Amino acid sequence: MKILVVSDEECPALWDYYMPGKLDEYDMIISCGDLRSEYLRFLVTMGHSRLYYVYGNHDTHYYRSPPDGCDCIDGKLIVVNGVRILGLGGCLRYHPDDIQYTEREMHRRIKKLKPAIKKAGGVDIVVTHTPPKGLGDAEDYAHRGFESFKEILDDYSPKYWLHGHMHLRYDMTRKRVIEYHGTKIINCSERYVLEYL
Repeated sequence: MKILVVSDEECPALWDYYMPGKLDEYDMIISCGDLRSEYLRFLVTMGHSRLYYVYGNHDTHYYRSPPDGCDCIDGKLIVVNGVRILGLGGCLRYHPDDIQYTEREMHRRIKKLKPAIKKAGGVDIVVTHTPPKGLGDAEDYAHRGFESFKEILDDYSPKYWLHGHMHLRYDMTRKRVIEYHGTKIINCSERYVLEYL
């Protein structure tokens, strides 16, 4: 399965300079957040494949204008073609906002999902906006990851962890892919193509 993962910045090649057929090769599209609704609607319309998304910390506009035709998986576990996908959007709280959480709040969100994960027999792909703490995040408070995410990594060992929030163009030395105990943690800033085998 070929998955296009997008986050944080609209990709000019897929938006401003789109050519017909450019999205035909993808079996699924995933958004890790902080993208305009219009962009996600465009991708799902032109790509003819399902688009699943979580909220980024700047996506409060989705409440007024959700990305039509796309499926929100924030706070859910879904199974697509046998692939178990878990979604947890938002970032660590650094000012009052609906899509920001304290460590305690995120821990509670994870705890609520544990029965679904157990019923599914685990999880293959985790989709978040922010990375786990110490695994691709930054030191400033707005870009720190969640410590509680390591609980998912340690307990379930997903194959892939897809996130955004860490814009690669702001720091070209930042690694796109990090390995943690068999899980590939991937920064999907702008776009990333995942070949899921």
